Amino acid sequence: MVVLSPLLDLANLYLPPFRIKSEKSIKISLEDGGIIMKGKIDLLVVSEQILLMAIESKQAAFSLEVGRSQLLTYMLVNPNYNHATYGLILNGNSFRFFKLVKGETSQYAVSRIFDIFNPGNDLYDVLSILKNLAQEARNLIIND
Repeated sequence: MVVLSPLLDLANLYLPPFRIKSEKSIKISLEDGGIIMKGKIDLLVVSEQILLMAIESKQAAFSLEVGRSQLLTYMLVNPNYNHATYGLILNGNSFRFFKLVKGETSQYAVSRIFDIFNPGNDLYDVLSILKNLAQEARNLIIND
């Protein structure tokens, strides 16, 4: 969060019409064997009824893959069917964005991994993506 918070601030995601919610508890019953999975999503960026982004953070020692299923599960239970849902997994060093489009067959796309230790520092790219997502959400609010 030390790395992410300034980026959210620079992308104006702490300002209206956006709100940051933290530690959202989820409970899902899977069809396969009635297994119940419980977890907490670290941050949500919301505006009115639009879930702009779910953010899952892990410790630097963990791979980004550790949070993939938790993030995608939360994105899938998002009740907003009209718009794509975005996700972000980070571990302090690396960032990966997700986009989920729900439908008869839901599909998701995954970005490349952005790493702060890459030559040129990928934080600028991460900030640019966050700003673009914020602008897209503002356009949705205006057009809805």
